[in-house]
Amino acid sequence: MPELSKRSTAEVLDDHLRLRAAGNVEDDIERNYAPDVVVMTARGMKKGHGAVRAFAEILKEHVPHSYEFPIKLIEGPFAFIEWRAREPGRSVEDGADSFVIQDGKIVFQSIHYSLQETMPE
Repeated sequence: MPELSKRSTAEVLDDHLRLRAAGNVEDDIERNYAPDVVVMTARGMKKGHGAVRAFAEILKEHVPHSYEFPIKLIEGPFAFIEWRAREPGRSVEDGADSFVIQDGKIVFQSIHYSLQETMPE
C-alpha cells in the first residue's frame, strides 16, 4: 500500500468503500479521514472523527448491508458516488456522497439519501 499521504483520490475512495463494506469503520476513520474532517448532511454539519462515527451509526441503523455503487466519479481531489442499499422492509435508491480528498485523507464529505419503507421479502 502506498504511503497514506501519497495516495491518490481513487486509492483513498476505494479503501474507504472496501473498509466500510467489511464493516470496519474504525480502520476506515483512522486511515482515510482527516481529524478535522467536515461532514454535511440534511441532518446538519459536524466535524471530526466523532462526526464520521455518528453518521456511520445512523446509516448502519437504516440500511446495514447490500450496497451498490452504480456511479463513481473522480476529478483531482474531488469524488462523487451514487449508491443504493436494499434489504427486506427498507431501501435507499438515491444515495449520493461527495468527497474532497487532500494529502491522502478525506477532508470533506457530504451525504444524502432517502430511506424508503418497502414490502418485506
